[in-house]
Amino acid sequence: MDLLLGGPLLVLAIFVGVVFMYFIGVYNKLAKLKVRIEEAWSQIDVQLKRRAALIPNLVETVKGYASHEEGVFTQVTEARSALMGASTAKEAGEADKQLGMALKSLFAVAEAYPELKAQEGFVNLQKELSDTEDKVSYSRQFYNSVVRDFNTMLVTFPTNLVAKMLNHTEKEFFEAEESEREDVKVDFS
Repeated sequence: MDLLLGGPLLVLAIFVGVVFMYFIGVYNKLAKLKVRIEEAWSQIDVQLKRRAALIPNLVETVKGYASHEEGVFTQVTEARSALMGASTAKEAGEADKQLGMALKSLFAVAEAYPELKAQEGFVNLQKELSDTEDKVSYSRQFYNSVVRDFNTMLVTFPTNLVAKMLNHTEKEFFEAEESEREDVKVDFS
């Protein structure tokens, strides 16, 4: 009789052990992905702040040539402030869109001043801004890849059961607005 009870209890213990190990594995995978999401967001944040730090110098350089364009300068400054104050991926995406549109206006003003476009300081700022845009794009891609992996785990069976028990929720993507999906023509000449 003891032999019969030992068999089912042993099978039950092994089953519970396997389920427990699976739970630990899913927990660790979700924890690693959350850390990667935070790391990826940090990289986006660094690049957005780097870009925002370039803006005042760019505005001051253009102001020296086009001081009568105060509306454009105000728009750029307000968009920069919104970006610096963003706390979520969605807010940052919206603020990034506003800043992109404001910068397009600023560069349109600069186009009217050939002597400004020839100034070495302005050209260097444009190059730095272009490099930063590339880094923002790469950081956004990395962030969205990690968010995709995390969100996939949250909706696929059976990991979704563990994720629900741990109260994990889907993360927001850092999405480009429709206008940002179009090719951007950059002409610094």
